[in-house]
Amino acid sequence: MDFKHSLKQAVEHAARTLGADIEAVIQETPPGKPGDYGTPAAFLLAKALRQNPAAIAGQLAANVVLPEGIARAEALGPYLNFFVDAGAFVRGVVQEKPVLSVASGKVVIEHTSVNPNKELHVGHVRNVTLGDSMARIFRAAGHEVEVQNYIDDTGRQAAESLYAQQHYGLHWDGVQKYDQFVGEGYVRLNADPQKAELEPGIRAIIHRLETGELRSEIEKIVAAHLQTCFRLGARYDLLNWESDVVGSGFLSKAMNLLQDSPSTSRPQEGKFAGAFVMDVSEFMPGLEEPKVVLMRSDGSAMYAAKDIGYQFWKFGLFEGMKFEPFFADPEGKMIWTSHPDGQPDLEKRFGHAEEVINVIDSRQEHPQNVVKASLGVVGHPEQEARSIHLSYAFVTFEGQTISGRKGIGASADAVMDEAEVRVTALMQELKPEIVGTEEGREIVRRIAIGAIRFAMLKSEPTRTLDFRWDQALALQGDTAPYVQYAAVRASNILRKAAEAGYSAEGADWSLITPLELELAKVVERFPAVVTTSVRIHSPHVVAQYALDLATAFNGWYNARGADGKPATNVLQSPAGLREARMALVQRLRAAMEEALDLLGIQIPSAM
Repeated sequence: MDFKHSLKQAVEHAARTLGADIEAVIQETPPGKPGDYGTPAAFLLAKALRQNPAAIAGQLAANVVLPEGIARAEALGPYLNFFVDAGAFVRGVVQEKPVLSVASGKVVIEHTSVNPNKELHVGHVRNVTLGDSMARIFRAAGHEVEVQNYIDDTGRQAAESLYAQQHYGLHWDGVQKYDQFVGEGYVRLNADPQKAELEPGIRAIIHRLETGELRSEIEKIVAAHLQTCFRLGARYDLLNWESDVVGSGFLSKAMNLLQDSPSTSRPQEGKFAGAFVMDVSEFMPGLEEPKVVLMRSDGSAMYAAKDIGYQFWKFGLFEGMKFEPFFADPEGKMIWTSHPDGQPDLEKRFGHAEEVINVIDSRQEHPQNVVKASLGVVGHPEQEARSIHLSYAFVTFEGQTISGRKGIGASADAVMDEAEVRVTALMQELKPEIVGTEEGREIVRRIAIGAIRFAMLKSEPTRTLDFRWDQALALQGDTAPYVQYAAVRASNILRKAAEAGYSAEGADWSLITPLELELAKVVERFPAVVTTSVRIHSPHVVAQYALDLATAFNGWYNARGADGKPATNVLQSPAGLREARMALVQRLRAAMEEALDLLGIQIPSAM
């Protein structure tokens, strides 16, 4: 049961009986204050009713119809506080499936979009995990989600990698991961003092990429990228290729829509003479130069113009691309790709989003704002409002700045390999009997991938992140292993209780103590956490919630009575309370699994 939502509705109904409509806010009361939940609704009503907030709080207390699980309401000055019925509250949390806010509408999330010129490095992992977790969270909230990965197959970086193979006579041995192989050539070329003299050859490769002649080579690199992303737990619906976006005429279609706006022009004189210019001052106030060049005077397009065309297509402002199957992901679900020889999207299966989230690093903030403003320029304010740039800051690795061009940093594959090596070493100390078994390898994989993903997701995306091994793999602190260990501990309690012949049937909720109430309050927050994550477009609140669950559970598990003895031992609890505690631990274990799943993290069978 979502008690905050129920209380919100109850307070709003009571306000209407007093003659005013409000948007009530329900908060947990601060430690040491009376009650469990409270609302400052009286302040919102004071102006409309022209009464003292304290008097209004008293009227609300007299008129509010309390939902199940709430024992009483009490006006404390200008605040209205609620006191829960502990037994009914915990029973409601345990027995009623959490209800997420009903949401609808298709959301397109573009993430990864790594240049196909070398392997992914640890900095790219932040992009992949952010996008994948947002997809999981939006699906949980009820949205249809389409995950897209943009492939820049005509860019200089890809051309340099392919040219390096030709120039240095490099031959793939069929064993080394292909993206790592081409990446070595890319780094070698960029360190070559004679690179400037090789420009004609590089440009020849760019031309062959633009004609589609070398697409199969890029597909091999993309396939290797996807294997890395699959290992991280990410999944995709559609690959969109730069060459197909260009070949489908998105640029001209977008410019045709924009040219009918009073915010665009072709100046005949001055520094913008002959160019196609968009004035974004109405949509991006405060810019020193509000005019953005989309097409140069020679007819060539600025990069932002291509992004605008692609964004317009995502929202369904026009059609044009063709599609075909690419290959199946590890679960057997087909990933589709744009392709010039594919089939038209007659069923409008792809794109046509109501919201678009582009996961791109913070350096692209201005171009992304221009893309967003362009939707307002063509008269689509709703799409403009729901054009989201999920911006994230740089990642450093053990304090070192990453540079793919110079080959500085760790590849994503190497980071995952190292994580598994380190976790295996820990398992050798703690549980040597399962090291090397199928179960042991799966435990290692879940802990290793969980540690990496959580390290990337626990902070607000706009904060710079320094990935460090000792922090990511710690069993204490804000890490995935800390949460995973708490979940395994909960599983062990339930397993031992079952082995003793106990079940959650026959719970006596009247025996619930304040310890169980405080734990249930944290479990109950799950729907609100998901709603907040969707609203702010960040998974870090889910990661924090997972930590809160683990911390609350550990506090409950380690609680001591006045005599210094364990206060919450399930098997030693009296009948009725024992079953109630079992039921609560079951629900808490499920909440941990639900929260971690939104982060793409699995719970191991043992730790």
